[in-house]
Amino acid sequence: MAMRTPATTVLGLSAYYHDSAAALVGENGIIAAAQEERFSRRRHDPSFPELAVRYCLDEGGAKLGDLDRIAYYEQPARKFRRVLATYLGTAPRTWSSFREVAPAWLGWKLRTASEVRDRLAELGLGPVPDIECFEHHESHAASAFLPSPYESAAVLCVDGVGEWTTTSIWHGTGDRVAPVAELSFPHSLGLLYSSFTYFCGFKVDSGEYKLMGLAPYGKPVYAPLIREHLIDLKDDGSFRLDTRFFEFLHGQVMTGRRFEQLFGGPRREPEGPLTEREFDLAASVQQVTEEVMLKLARTAQRLTGESHLCMAGGVALNCVANGKIVESGLFEEVWVQPAAGDAGGALGAALLARRDGPGTERTHTRESRDAMRGSRLGPGFDSDEIKAFLDARSLPCTRLRAEELSRRVAGELAEGKVVGWFQGRMEFGPRALGSRSILGDARNPTMQSVMNQKIKFRESFRPFAPIVMAEHTEEYFDLRQPSPYMLVVAAVAERQRIEADVAADATGLDRLRARRSTVPAVTHVDHSARVQTVTADHDPRLHRLLGDFNELTGCPVLVNTSFNVRGEPIVATPEDAYRCFMRTDIDTLALGDFLLEKPAQPAWSEKDDWRDLIPLD
Repeated sequence: MAMRTPATTVLGLSAYYHDSAAALVGENGIIAAAQEERFSRRRHDPSFPELAVRYCLDEGGAKLGDLDRIAYYEQPARKFRRVLATYLGTAPRTWSSFREVAPAWLGWKLRTASEVRDRLAELGLGPVPDIECFEHHESHAASAFLPSPYESAAVLCVDGVGEWTTTSIWHGTGDRVAPVAELSFPHSLGLLYSSFTYFCGFKVDSGEYKLMGLAPYGKPVYAPLIREHLIDLKDDGSFRLDTRFFEFLHGQVMTGRRFEQLFGGPRREPEGPLTEREFDLAASVQQVTEEVMLKLARTAQRLTGESHLCMAGGVALNCVANGKIVESGLFEEVWVQPAAGDAGGALGAALLARRDGPGTERTHTRESRDAMRGSRLGPGFDSDEIKAFLDARSLPCTRLRAEELSRRVAGELAEGKVVGWFQGRMEFGPRALGSRSILGDARNPTMQSVMNQKIKFRESFRPFAPIVMAEHTEEYFDLRQPSPYMLVVAAVAERQRIEADVAADATGLDRLRARRSTVPAVTHVDHSARVQTVTADHDPRLHRLLGDFNELTGCPVLVNTSFNVRGEPIVATPEDAYRCFMRTDIDTLALGDFLLEKPAQPAWSEKDDWRDLIPLD
């Protein structure tokens, strides 16, 4: 076997499933990372990440020939063997489904490494270096631990399925992640949750966060049925699913007749009315998910003896479950990879390929927090580039110094206006963290409905997240650790709560409009909030804005939601931002140093209604 040579610069890739991405890692750390969707404008784009690759190489001033290695986030041949074994094990029932997918799996999917090489060669950016494929969950584990602020930690990775693994525990020490325990397909917490996502009428692989947001409206009345019939859960967090109730082994859907019989009827049709059953189903599977995750975290702590936990995998985006782990006190601190899904696998693979190269010593400290650079790893636009965009279209604007811009925006927010906030480099991962955000006044009781219906064009039940100055976190939320990536849910502090004027028999969405706290726009019906803490070091512009808003209003909290509309990826460029600004009821756009007011802009028109052109997520 040939000796593995150290690598200085590595391009990591995830592709061909969900949220394709590219990441570039060099001697001085993470250089760039981005999802393909932000450039192609196709939500959760699974195609080869050509545009993300070009961006990463441009950001690093490199061509393919300058790289030492390409790192791919999973082992395609092992994944193919799992797919083939699953179909063979369930034949002949799955024959029609197998005929649909067989051409792709017997063709380019089986030869993913050579397909990746061919696509890279087509870019015309020099010779393609060697491609190294890593295990899917090892890529997740590396993305969770290696950029974290800890010298050692327990690592928990939970998702749908990689090659075979669905759940894994690792021990991170120094620059290594070592496997400790795992569960294999078809026993998957991610697939259990996605089955309920599908059954409640939402889209698998994107609608899970909707199900999580729906859960507080219901009661977990179906949880006993789930525990009795669907999942056999042990004290250590290991579990087995009763696969007779699921259809993901047999074809392209998640649930079938047996699942319908268990839960009293057919699945909700997408876009159909939400009923008490959907609320209660969401609450039930969420409760079971939290129970499993807590048991797994406890086992990870016991097996590794560590006082810190790192997490990745799609289920690690379940910030309510993350909040339960934090609240449990099992660990001193919990750190979740902000791009916890498959996109983050590209970064994890690159870090694995780089771990023996020069400059890989993990010298970051708790004070510097982590190596993700606030997850602001995407493209940024300087003042000259933004000015060129504005001038080319003769768009009315005012250019302000940073301090003036902050005070002006704080004043407009205090007046109840909604602001598009486009600053610095774009975030990597599914969350807008203050670079590509829509901001509003968290004190305004109508802000949630205004943002959902007139700006985001999405379901009224969807909650919004707060951003808070880190030094004021405990005044507003029961959270005693940093949460820079908006991946931990915590309760609104008792001192901020207001007794809600809700009828005793109110159910479901009838509970939505009651005011429950001094920051009602970010307080969910169960008094919870998905918190993002902001420090001056982490994001000086956003921290200054929060400080200016606090000086005006006495409140250091704002609403922060992603700068996009339903069905569209988060905006990436000034053009994307302006288009979204003009299509919606956003009042003001802070585009770098430039402030644009809606009344001053030229009339906006499009040939077609854009809402008909964007698929619903």
